[in-house]
Amino acid sequence: MANSTLTDVAAHASAGKSLPARLMVGITRRLVIIVPYVWLLFFFLVPFIIVFKISLSVTAIAMPPYAPVLSLKDGISALLSDLGQLSFDNYVWLTQDALYINSYITSVVVAAISTVLTLLVGYPIAYGMARAPASLRPTLLMMVILPFWTSFLIRVYAWIGILKPEGLLNQFLLATGIIDSPLIITNTYTAVFIGIVYSYLPFMVLPLYAALEKMDHSLIEAAQDLGCPPITAFWKVTFPLSLPGVVAGCLLVFIPAVGEFVIPDLLGGSQTLMIGRTLWNEFFANRDWPVASAVAVILLLILIVPIVIFQNAQARAQEAGR
Repeated sequence: MANSTLTDVAAHASAGKSLPARLMVGITRRLVIIVPYVWLLFFFLVPFIIVFKISLSVTAIAMPPYAPVLSLKDGISALLSDLGQLSFDNYVWLTQDALYINSYITSVVVAAISTVLTLLVGYPIAYGMARAPASLRPTLLMMVILPFWTSFLIRVYAWIGILKPEGLLNQFLLATGIIDSPLIITNTYTAVFIGIVYSYLPFMVLPLYAALEKMDHSLIEAAQDLGCPPITAFWKVTFPLSLPGVVAGCLLVFIPAVGEFVIPDLLGGSQTLMIGRTLWNEFFANRDWPVASAVAVILLLILIVPIVIFQNAQARAQEAGR
């Protein structure tokens, strides 16, 4: 009896000591979840609300150049009364002006083509890295990341010296006799495609490499042993298993490419019509902040759509895997 009593007391004592530990573990887990949400709240949701608020304003010759709406300085009652006076004229204006519609369409098309080109270039690179000897993989990975050590603006600006009529590319082609006259590449969409593919190639290669590197290569050997040709084995085994990396890389390239400004401005010239340049012109040239904010809100909604589709597809895939 005495021994059992002592055992019960020890068990209760250990349970009492483990309760604070369990509480600390629970608090730590909640903090890990809360921190990203707080980050998104202050650096995404709050700025988005501010931009959306400006998009409902009216342009004014003042500083800032718009008439504020939904101001709290007059009290909650005044704020509630202002809700009925909100105007969506800026959004209606965007749907009626061909400039903005063409800018959105062109941006999406250019971003989609650039994403496909980046995938075609990046997939062989990632595949070669994944099949390389393990001792060489860190070096190859460093070579992919190395461009990030220099300024993005400098890297894009360097392409002007390469692609211009008297640039390095034309000099090489003329010297080798491949062409008789310089190619006009700068200030065209071709230069924009080259700039986007070069600038965002690491964002495509890294997710693809992560998906291909952890793939079980014995599956390919098994397919070949069963009589499957190498190309067929690639399309039936390798590519389906790398689809998560393909989707992630495409999203990482497509989303920033839609709103790209620096590359079209430096390499595309004044004839390049993309929503990033249009947005910049509205903010800084026309100083029409309400319309520019409406452009930014619609652009954000366009970019959210593929993210939501990807998340839903992932959720369905996880449920099917269970």
